[in-house]
Amino acid sequence: MSSTADSSPHDWQRPFVPHSCGAIAGAGSGPLAHLSFAVKDIFDIAGHVTGCGNPDWLASHAPAAETAPVLLQLLEAGADMIGKTITEELAYSLQGENYHYGTPVNPACPDRIPGGSSSGSASAVASGDADIALGSDTGGSVRLPASLCGIFGIRPSHGRVSLGGVMPLAPSFDTVGWFTREANLLRRVGEILLGPDAAEIQPSRLYLMADGFELADEALREALVPSLAALSGLLGAPALVRVGDNEGSLMPLMLRFRTLQAREIWAQHGPWIETTRPRFGPEIAARFEWAKRMAGEAPQDEALRREHFSLRMARLLAGGGVLVMPSAPAIAPMKGLNLTASQGFRDRTLSLTCVAGMARLPQVSLPVAEVEGCPVGLSLVMARGLDMALLGLAERVMAALG
Repeated sequence: MSSTADSSPHDWQRPFVPHSCGAIAGAGSGPLAHLSFAVKDIFDIAGHVTGCGNPDWLASHAPAAETAPVLLQLLEAGADMIGKTITEELAYSLQGENYHYGTPVNPACPDRIPGGSSSGSASAVASGDADIALGSDTGGSVRLPASLCGIFGIRPSHGRVSLGGVMPLAPSFDTVGWFTREANLLRRVGEILLGPDAAEIQPSRLYLMADGFELADEALREALVPSLAALSGLLGAPALVRVGDNEGSLMPLMLRFRTLQAREIWAQHGPWIETTRPRFGPEIAARFEWAKRMAGEAPQDEALRREHFSLRMARLLAGGGVLVMPSAPAIAPMKGLNLTASQGFRDRTLSLTCVAGMARLPQVSLPVAEVEGCPVGLSLVMARGLDMALLGLAERVMAALG
């Protein structure tokens, strides 16, 4: 495969990286036996270089000494690894369009983006190449592609799944998530990677995130009505809440998220970027320049306000509360958006996804509807640490929807 931006259309649709380490057989037996999984190319595999979506990173790093523990867990549970998947450069984007390796196809709507940065993993599952795929979610990189590609995806509670052997982006936001085509399998993978919740708390009441639904396109909101009715049948009629600032806007929360994330990203990758001067695609290059500027500015009260927000969300969801919102503000945009349209979609998406990220909460995206033939996802959020309860609720919702 070519490593330039003028790859052929066929090459641009492949979900797997050209430097993949190949297949690794699982244990042969176990709860995930006879299932396959793919891995985003930010997870280490012993003896192989982790590419992280950029050829200069691939060329400047040594082979990994150890395999990421989360991969070993799946292999030991019997699943077979089939290859590594394309990620956007250093996982710092939500579009899914890698400048060097191409854009993995969105099987549900091939002329549209798959969503990133775990685009290859989402594509591999949505296309049927893999039963399970590992991704990472810092700002929405599992939840968004799950929604746009019409599959299930989970961002776990922060710190719940090991990040050992995974390229860090913004450590206080980074999580390991996964995709499947079935709610039951999403939960079964959770049993391996999460273990039981510390407390046995079941979903008991529903909150509809009004400011989140207001961000979404009207057609998307209408498409979600049947799934909201199914949820209400399980948990009762929802109470309307607004989780943004006092003025009712999610924008200040999103901007605090972006600022905190950017500082952590530059702390992680700035020294390598300054030394190596890697070739980035234009949009990624601009984003790292912005991160550098943010890192050079004096911190304000963003970190303190994050903790206040986390406490507020913990109080809201305590005892089994479930927050429901659209997984994305719109269906998948067409490929090759101009910069203005791309940034607008990104800002609206981050205004939704930053809620769980800022408060370190688990969130699951369910493929529940379509608009113009394109998938629409609904997201459920519960209190930190109630990941398995959340996955159980996801199964119940899908069963209620038939």
